[in-house]
Amino acid sequence: MTLPAPDPDLPVLQVDGLVRTFGALRAVDGVSLTIARGELVTMLGPNGAGKTSTLDTCTGFAKPDGGTVRVLGLDPWRQAAQVRPRIGVMLQAGGSHAAARTGEMLRVIARCSARPLDPDWLLEVLGLQPVARTPVRRLSGGQVQRLSLAMALVGRPELLFLDEPTAGMDPQARHLVWDLLQAARADGVTILLTTHLLDEAELLSDRVVIVDHGRVIAAGAPSELTGGPEQRRLTFGAAPGLDVELLRLALPDGFLVREMQPGRYLVEGDIRPATVATVTSFCARVGLMPGDLQVNHRSLDEVYLELTGREIRR
Repeated sequence: MTLPAPDPDLPVLQVDGLVRTFGALRAVDGVSLTIARGELVTMLGPNGAGKTSTLDTCTGFAKPDGGTVRVLGLDPWRQAAQVRPRIGVMLQAGGSHAAARTGEMLRVIARCSARPLDPDWLLEVLGLQPVARTPVRRLSGGQVQRLSLAMALVGRPELLFLDEPTAGMDPQARHLVWDLLQAARADGVTILLTTHLLDEAELLSDRVVIVDHGRVIAAGAPSELTGGPEQRRLTFGAAPGLDVELLRLALPDGFLVREMQPGRYLVEGDIRPATVATVTSFCARVGLMPGDLQVNHRSLDEVYLELTGREIRR
């Protein structure tokens, strides 16, 4: 089968007002998302936020109850036969046959592809060559995850969907997968992934989309979501009980000051050299020596918790 040439001007993924319902539950409630060719976009959200339901629809495994989805300009539900040769999918449920051997499973997928990567090369890169003859049911959780990623990549997809790609992996394997995804993106592969690892999202993503209760509640580059250069934060150590209100009054309007924990203070706002000077001068006036003074941005983890709350979701 000859695949159509990609249109560089066409969004690789276009989601408009997507709705998915399960009885009375509206799991996806009007999600809209556009991904350009070569982007890596991460979807974040608590358990039950609608991430997997969105991916299921984008990959053609589920029919939308409302809105539209276009993958490479095609309807993934109605035109699945045209879409699936051009995408790679790694879902949480895996997809490997438990009785099949690791290398055999990957080679079967490769033979179904028009222009596959070398399965032996992928096994080697992902550290699976030593277990190539091992049945899938005997693999560790991390090895199963790596095999699932290899199965998603072996067909040279234009668009790659990854649901929790590094779940269950040790740090070495996680970094290996990150390197592989960055190499795939450099080769022009477009990637949409979900993860609960905020450092993973911050490191890999061109853009991050945060969803909760089936809706997009924030979207942008990690640097935009964490505040940009004008929303840096200053932290320093000093004796517990510093009068933070007096320090706030010493600063220009618009700053927030609080004691995060005993003896550790946070100043948020438009941090400039004059701000640092004001803080150190204030400490000098009250006879304190500030220590471990740092200027940085809010982390994506902090932004995520502010938007979605700290309660545990089941």
